[in-house]
Order: sequence, then C-alpha cells, then structure tokens
Amino acid sequence: MDLRPRHRQSFSGFTLAEVEKMEHLHKESSEQSLNEEFYKKLARLFNRSSGRAGKPVVKWTEVQTWFEDRQRIGPSRETSRVAAETASIPEGENDQDLSRLEFEALSSKDGAWYDVETFLSHRFLSSGEVEFLVIYVGLGAEEDEWVNVRNSVRERSIPLENSECQKVNVGDLVVCFQERQDQARYYDAHVLEIQRKLHDIRGCRCIFLIQYDHDKTEEEVRLRRLCCRPSMLVELEKD
Repeated sequence: MDLRPRHRQSFSGFTLAEVEKMEHLHKESSEQSLNEEFYKKLARLFNRSSGRAGKPVVKWTEVQTWFEDRQRIGPSRETSRVAAETASIPEGENDQDLSRLEFEALSSKDGAWYDVETFLSHRFLSSGEVEFLVIYVGLGAEEDEWVNVRNSVRERSIPLENSECQKVNVGDLVVCFQERQDQARYYDAHVLEIQRKLHDIRGCRCIFLIQYDHDKTEEEVRLRRLCCRPSMLVELEKD
C-alpha cells in the first residue's frame, strides 16, 4: 500500500459526510429500494455537494458496492464513537471531545501506519477484543481492513515544523516517512543520534539517525520526514 506524505494526501473514496449519509439511508431502506436508479441518484447527489469539490467523481457502481458490503458486514451503530473510546489515547486527553480526534491504524499487511478516514464497522471477537473495519485516507476500498482497536489504532501522529526540531530527543519514539523506489510508508522508529545544525533559508538542517522498529534498519533523515506522537507534546507542555 503506497502512501504519499500527509500534507499531500487526497482521499479518493467517500468522505465522512457521505458515509454518514449512506449509513442513514441503509438503516431506512429495504433491499427492494436499493436498485440501480437509487445508486445513480445518490452518486449524483454526492458529486454536486461542496464536500466533493476537488475530489474524484463518485461512480454509481462504487455506491452500489458500498451498500452491498454494508449489508454483508452488518450494522455499525455508533462505530466511530466506540473506536474513539476504545483506542489507545494518551493519559490526560480523555476529557477531549473524542469525536474531534483523528486516528491512524497499523496495517497487518505491511506493518506501516496509515491515516484513518473513518471507521466503517466493528465486531467483537471470542477473546473479547474489538476489531474495526477502517477506511484509510488516500487508499482504495480494496485496502480496507479489520484492525485491533486497542493494539493497532491510536491518535494521529503530528508532522513537525522546522522550528520544532528541538522537541525531538535521543530515545524518542517517532513516526518516520520511509521512502523507497517503489513505495513510501510511515513506520514507527526511535531516535538514536541527532546532529544539531544551524537552520538556513531552507529550514531545519539537523540530521536524525533513526532505527525503524519493524526491521531494525537505521537511516539518517531530515526533520521533514518525522512526525511526533501527541504524547510527546503533552510532556513538553507539562515542562
């Protein structure tokens, strides 16, 4: 699953508002009312909305596929709220409006973190664990997957600005944008060394030696490829 840097991402699937609209219609409709004309009408409605501006046109067959998948996986009442309350959130943030939090999920396919567009449904395993079907930002429906909400969902990591390089210290857990010839993904990593350098017109020139958690490889990177965990900022604010 390829992923471009977060400040360049665009979601090619349904928006959260569109998913909520379809959820409502799914609850109110019967199987007999879900015909081709229904899907075409809804696709036209989405494509005329202001929320679709700048995004790819929705095809009526994509709407049809969503409803067919929705019928197959069953109801998802209050799924987003349950996800927000169940996911691993740094201590001290539980008083926030959970509906305003943004999340990232750890894919079991490649061990990388991807921004979550929305939680489509949830299910309870025999072990008592909860899994959520997530839609990733910028990826197609074929990449949707079930993830363990306690172990693989967390509040979204925060990109660092040039002026924030001093917030990163040796030993910190960061999320690094790994660029390869055929892929680009976000992985957990730890900072091993930091070469502090004077900033210039291009911004931060510091060099960070990081070690990826998933394969223990090391790489020297610039600040622009690092994101910090929200908990790091919370600790700095306390200081």
